[in-house]
Amino acid sequence: MKRKNIVFIAKSLDGFIAGKNNELDWLEMIPNPEHNDLGFDSLMNEIDAIVMGKTTFETVLDFGGEWPYKKHIFVLSNSLKTVPENLQEKVTLLKGTVQEILKTIHVKGFYNLYIDGGKTVQNFLKEDLIDELRMTTIPVLLGEGISLFDTLPKLLEFSHVKTEVFLGQLVQSSYGRKR
Repeated sequence: MKRKNIVFIAKSLDGFIAGKNNELDWLEMIPNPEHNDLGFDSLMNEIDAIVMGKTTFETVLDFGGEWPYKKHIFVLSNSLKTVPENLQEKVTLLKGTVQEILKTIHVKGFYNLYIDGGKTVQNFLKEDLIDELRMTTIPVLLGEGISLFDTLPKLLEFSHVKTEVFLGQLVQSSYGRKR
């Protein structure tokens, strides 16, 4: 079975995915009156499940409203013990090494995964387990914050797949891992 791990994430021009206090308001600074999904629905059609870290999961919970995902979510956390009752059929908590986590997810029949969240993306990159990066750049310099990338044990080479411009200002570039 073909397996694929895809990162789909927004970043500032200077490479941050959140402000210094985890603020995300800058992500919506470009008006989107027609609610363009920026490729999100296409991604959802390609994947079997979503893998995210605890911080990202808690951020999504704090948005309130209806749960935004139709795909199963695997939340990576050493400290969370339960999820809200209304999400117990939709969310599974996992802990362990990235390799152990992937093995557990694959045994459950999920092979094409959307990898989300700063530390989660960084940990998958450190293990060379990202097959595709889809990054939307928001035209803002935050100056500081939570970086998308961290140090890596080795160079990882990617090939440009495509670049699209959304809303006349958001640049989304996709890169596939060279293997």
